[in-house]
Amino acid sequence: MRLLRAVWKSFCYGLGALVLAVLLVQGWFFLHVWWWSGHNPSTTAFMQARLATLQQKEPKAGLKHQWAAYDRVSANLKRAVVAAEDGKFIDHEGFDWEGIQKALEKNERKGKVVAGGSTISQQLAKNLFLSGSRSWLRKGQEAAITWMLESAMDKRRILELYLNVAEWGIGVFGAEAAARHYFGVSAAQLSAQQAAWLAAILPAPQRYDRNRGSAFIARKVEVILARMPGAQIP
Repeated sequence: MRLLRAVWKSFCYGLGALVLAVLLVQGWFFLHVWWWSGHNPSTTAFMQARLATLQQKEPKAGLKHQWAAYDRVSANLKRAVVAAEDGKFIDHEGFDWEGIQKALEKNERKGKVVAGGSTISQQLAKNLFLSGSRSWLRKGQEAAITWMLESAMDKRRILELYLNVAEWGIGVFGAEAAARHYFGVSAAQLSAQQAAWLAAILPAPQRYDRNRGSAFIARKVEVILARMPGAQIP
């Protein structure tokens, strides 16, 4: 009986310590989300991971990144990104359940992961805090951070953060750096065609940084251009 009580006591203490640890971790994430609702991050977990990879080959390597306020980013790019990545961005609360279901069905048909169904809010959660690894634990944490982002920020701020931390090429992060890297203009000056091209390369920017004349991307640009007039932005 004493042994049973000792085991039960140890279990309760262990469970309590685990719950406390989880709450502390989530609190750390939420404090950062709350801070970034009014302050601009100078770097992100994803940017740091990319920089570490680049510096393995070239120790002096750096990232191209320059913050651009929401009003200093072309409406063309905002519409292009929403059209390409998250057509229901304005309406959902962080998760596009219909899109997730379609992605699951497509992956099942193909027998491998070919579609993600992640919203802009989910992608921002990953870019700010997480690695590119795939696991159920990471997806669960991504979902929790997505809820925090949607609770602490409005859609305008979420999109502003996303446009400024998204990866757009080899060592290229954010709309301002991307506009200058590919077209030699500021993010505010991007044309509809240029914006659609930047949105088209978002799923695999490093690949298309090396292969800018891809026929696949050209076709995708035309699709995005057709969708842009109907894309709602905050």
